[in-house]
Amino acid sequence: MADRILLIEDDPSIVRGLELNLSLDGYEVRAAMDGPAGLRMATEWKPDLVLLDVMLPAMNGYEVCRELRRRGLSMPVVILSAKGAEPDKVMGLDMGADDFVTKPFGLAELQARIKAHLRRGRPATAQVLRFGDVEADFTAGEVRRGGNAVEMTARELQLLQYLARHDGRVVTRQMILDTVWGANYFGTERTVDNFITRLRQKLDGDDPQHFFTVRGIGYRFRAEAAR
Repeated sequence: MADRILLIEDDPSIVRGLELNLSLDGYEVRAAMDGPAGLRMATEWKPDLVLLDVMLPAMNGYEVCRELRRRGLSMPVVILSAKGAEPDKVMGLDMGADDFVTKPFGLAELQARIKAHLRRGRPATAQVLRFGDVEADFTAGEVRRGGNAVEMTARELQLLQYLARHDGRVVTRQMILDTVWGANYFGTERTVDNFITRLRQKLDGDDPQHFFTVRGIGYRFRAEAAR
């Protein structure tokens, strides 16, 4: 299942850029444009990490962070601010933030900090997916069904792993193309349909219990079989 990142930021250009790049990294990203909306989304959606601007309408980032902690929400909070003086950083950390990144920031550095915070304190998990009579070991690149080896291409494995990260959630064909094939791929969405068909044939049989078409939108994978 993909890690959830909530971006609380009122600069549309920063929102668009981070939504695109973090989605390509495999995260599920949502955005709020002011403090109260961000606080509400954080409370209801419970993201795995919050990227929080300081200068926000209605309620600044420091107040949002303090209120998140007061409500007992413990997800990592990374403050993004054009104010990089030591007192500003100290205030953010005192309010309960886990990190402070000064604008303008390098995307690679921010991505590394996000990964570090999500990884910290989280037990290592095996890269193994089990559903129905299928067991997929993504580290070894091996898939078995009913104990028998299933021949899979590298792209099929990547697609299966992407769907598994979004277990139970609808993903569009374009989201799949952008992440699994890459933003520079110029093929059509029909490519995704063909690969989903292959996964169904190899892993789900004639009566799909795990790979579902959401008409007009895309696909949904469920590790727990439909009843």
